[in-house]
This record gives sequence, C-alpha cells and structure tokens, in this order.
Amino acid sequence: MSDYDVVVIGAGPGGMCTAIKLREAGIEDFVILEKASGVGGTWWHNRYPGAECDVKSHLYSFSFELKADWSRPFAGQPEILAYLEHVANKYGVKPFVRFNHAVQAARWQDRDAEWEVTTTDGQIFRAPILVSGMGMFNELEFPDIAGLQDFQGTQFHSAQWNQQHDLSGKRVAVIGSAASAVQFVPEIAAKTGALYLFQRTANWVAPKDDTPYSAEQIAKFTNDPNALHESRAQIYKELNEFITFSNEGIQAECTRAALANIEVVNDPALREKLKPTHPFGCKRPLFSNKYYPVFNLPQVELVTDRITQVTADSVVSADGVERKVDTLILATGFKVSRYLSAIEVSGRNGLKLDDAWRDGAQAYLGMVTSGFPNLFMLYGPNTNNGSIIAMLEIQVDYILRQIKRLERERLASIDLRAEVEARYNESMQQEIQSVDVWRAACGNYYSASSGRVVTQWPHTIDEFWARTMRPDAEVFEARRAS
Repeated sequence: MSDYDVVVIGAGPGGMCTAIKLREAGIEDFVILEKASGVGGTWWHNRYPGAECDVKSHLYSFSFELKADWSRPFAGQPEILAYLEHVANKYGVKPFVRFNHAVQAARWQDRDAEWEVTTTDGQIFRAPILVSGMGMFNELEFPDIAGLQDFQGTQFHSAQWNQQHDLSGKRVAVIGSAASAVQFVPEIAAKTGALYLFQRTANWVAPKDDTPYSAEQIAKFTNDPNALHESRAQIYKELNEFITFSNEGIQAECTRAALANIEVVNDPALREKLKPTHPFGCKRPLFSNKYYPVFNLPQVELVTDRITQVTADSVVSADGVERKVDTLILATGFKVSRYLSAIEVSGRNGLKLDDAWRDGAQAYLGMVTSGFPNLFMLYGPNTNNGSIIAMLEIQVDYILRQIKRLERERLASIDLRAEVEARYNESMQQEIQSVDVWRAACGNYYSASSGRVVTQWPHTIDEFWARTMRPDAEVFEARRAS
C-alpha cells in the first residue's frame, strides 16, 4: 500500500499537464497510474495508419511548450506522440509514472478522507486527492452483430491495430465510416485486393488545409517567436468561431466545401450515398482530402445496406449479398459517454458513480460531481469542443486552485453540493438545446441512452475559461481536517 498527496489516473496529455503544474506548485508527492507502457494516452494507443489530429498543431500543443517545427498544419500520430514524449522528458514527468498499472477501482474512505485506488494486479494507492485523466476514449465500442465471434479470419478494432497483419491483396471489410475509418481507409485501400466499407450513416467530411510546411516557413516559426504566436492566435480565433455552430456564414461555407469535396467521386449514384442528410455539425465533423478519392478505386465498394450477419468468412448485408472477406476491421470507436465510470468508482456512503450517472455523465464544469469528495476529472462530461489541449490547461489550472485551497484552509475535503450540480447541468442541457444542429436527429455519439448530451461543450473556449475563473468556494461543502 502506497500513500501520496495526489493520485493521477492516466499519463495522457491531461495527466502530464497535471504533473507539470503540480511540480510548479511545489507538490512532488504524487503518482500517475498508467495502464500503457508509455505516455501519450490516446496518441499512444491509437496507431492505425493515417491517425492524425483535426486541430492544427500550433494550437494542439501546450501553451508553455510550443513547437515551432511541426512538419505540417495537422500533425499525425507519430509526430504528436514524439512531442508528448519530449514534454514528458523535458518536464520530468516520467519518474512519477507507474507504467503498466491499470486502475480497476477507486473508493472514497470517508473516515480517513482518502481515496483508495486499486490496480488490476491488486496494488493499492492511497491519497486524499484523486485526479482522473481518463477522458472520453478509454473503453472500446464493439458492434452488436450476429456471428461476429464466429469470424475465422483476422479481426481487430482500429484502436488496437494489428501491426503484424499485412493487408496486401487481402479482402477487407471495414465496419464503420466515421473518424478513424476516414483516416485509415485511404492509407490501406490501394494495397487491398478488395475493400468493403460498411456505412451506416454518411458523415460530413470537409477538406483540410494541410500542405506540409516549407523549410522557409519552419525557419520563420523557429526564428521569429511572434510568427508562431500569431499563427496560434489565428487558429484559436477561427476555432472559437467554428465550434459553436452558430455562425450561419461559417456553417454555409463548411457545407459548401464538404459537398464540393464529394464531387471528386466519379459515380453520381455513389456520390448521393456519401452525402449526409443531417446538417453540418449535427455529428462530429470530419476532415480529409484523401477519403473521397478512395471510392474511385475499382476494388473499393461502399455498402449502405445494414449488416445482418457475420459468418466464418463473410459479411452478409440486408439485401442478401454475402461478401467473402479474410480481414475484418471494426472502426466503431469508443464508449465516449462512460468517462470515469469505465472503472468502478464509489464515493461517500458507498455511492456508485454508475448510479449517480444513471441518466448520463454530468459534472460541474465537467470536473467535479456531487458525492465524490476531492475527485477531479479532466476532459470530463460536457467539455468536448475546440482544442482539447487548451481545454485541459484551463481545467488543470482550476483543479490546482482547489488543491491549494484544501491546503491553505486546512480542509480534509470539499464536495460539490448536490443542488449546484443539478442546477448547473439543467442549465447546460438548455444551452446545448440552443445549438440548432445538435437538435437534429442524426444518432450521434454525443448522447447517453437517456438522451442527455453528455460530451459536448456548447460555447467557446473563452467562455469555458471565464466560467472556471468565477469565485465559487460556496458551491462546495467543506470538511475541516481534524
């Protein structure tokens, strides 16, 4: 059993930022429990071909560690992971990380005012403060398809890419056509013998300005700090204007650009199948210059009929067609509405987080939830929008202020008042409903089974920062240390 001041779950960008800010505050008695064997979180795990970020890298990087020599505006997974490795090494994060330590449960011990965190191998770590850096992307989503377990060929999820499996000449079925598929399908299509892409719903895929930086541009960013800061500020401004989906001009331009993007597909009937029927932004907008040209390849087929069955060597669709395949790739994403409840968490009086979130994950400012003292979440409910790195920095600053309050006022714990959480989340759902495109019926992943939108932040990054800066000591029930 190990005792610390703070236990952090996850060594992704959120956990790393927490570690750096804790050290800046003079707090060195903490541990990061990471299930992987390296830092990076989602960028460590997701290694499928073509994996990249949809936020420009000058902004998708920490404000305190800007990188001038990104190779292109939208960096790929290897470059992002290398950047995060650099940050971890430069700021001395790794000595605080226990790699290959997957957390199984976290239980609040009210008598001792401590969290007891248990790993899957039975180790116990105790601390008065628990910070979750698990975020949204931690539990894989698998499709409910009859016979999936009977498939005898090679099968894997895109987030667990089989690097040893050579797709050359293979007959490949890809189930899912959202974020990961849009990125990896263009990278594998040409080498396959046949590729069947099973699309349940067409997504908006807009073009992206991703011309690699020239040597002259990189030199300018490197030698002129103002140029880098100006680029970052411009990206921030444009993203803030885009993410609320409230600017009719921007919406119209995005729709026009996405429709023009589809025009590269030669077959008019195929183009129609690829055109979404919901408004731009109803589901997560996607960006790619490579996706639509794939459908001009002779070995690629878009299948829009529902899958009824998977057999030992084929995928059968509702029209009765049986397509023989030897490789099955599940591009079905994550259970993004689970957040911290992906592990067993219990708070005061044994309250289970699953029970507290019966109607969907909810938290004040996305970071604290009633009944779970001294528990702080990064990239928690209703904080998904804009640059997650920028949002994480705001969240870590807020959490550090609460930790300092605990120390300054000699408090054993602070717990969000239930009425505050109820009031905040009722208001949040009303604000979400004011975003027109999110009210359209498009079956997006934003919602819990109850219909509550649990992932999205409906405002700008600036507005999130402003709300976290408001004095709010009274929203917590404070318990003094004995």
